[in-house]
Amino acid sequence: MTLHHPAAPPIPTAGRKRGALRRAGRIAVPTLALLVAAVSARYFTLDPDTFVPQQRTVYLAHLAPLLLHIGGGIVALVVGLAQFLPGLRARRPAVHRWTGRLYALAALAMGVGGLLIAPRALFPPFSPLGFAALDLLTLTTTALGVARARSGRIAEHRRWMLRSYALMFAAVTFRLWLFVVGLTGLPFGVVYASGAWASWMINLAVAERMLRRRRTA
Repeated sequence: MTLHHPAAPPIPTAGRKRGALRRAGRIAVPTLALLVAAVSARYFTLDPDTFVPQQRTVYLAHLAPLLLHIGGGIVALVVGLAQFLPGLRARRPAVHRWTGRLYALAALAMGVGGLLIAPRALFPPFSPLGFAALDLLTLTTTALGVARARSGRIAEHRRWMLRSYALMFAAVTFRLWLFVVGLTGLPFGVVYASGAWASWMINLAVAERMLRRRRTA
């Protein structure tokens, strides 16, 4: 009599793992973006208690650039999600173009407001330089994406806009960095200043990896 052993469960392949990661990302990215946008909107109540305690005086003295930066970031985080829906691009190209213009204007507001408020960030010079670099890169990648769209170079346009949104998503990554790295017990100044750089560097590295995989697929 031949004994039949139960078949071993299939070992997940690299493709399956990547598929699972993509599915998780499709849920996590919009969820976190909308959550951070909703939380950030509380600044428009102008309640001083909503501001970071260490920055309360500075924020109240520079409300215009602060709200320009936050407002632009909120709109870009939310509107940018729709730009990556293939169905919208294919079936509603006009909607895609108009929401793209709104995203570009929001990114401009975010970047300009950020550059105005960055010099007053906590823990100079490292944090201000990190935030200023983020603002400049966001403005640059967005401008390049818009220019490629206007010249009909759509593939390049999509690559630059992915980089732009990855940088915009630093608003989410920075908060996650403060929470996760803060659990290590490191001084708040170290966590904050390192997050001002790491939050957008991590996102940009992920975006470049995604683009590389698309080129080799």
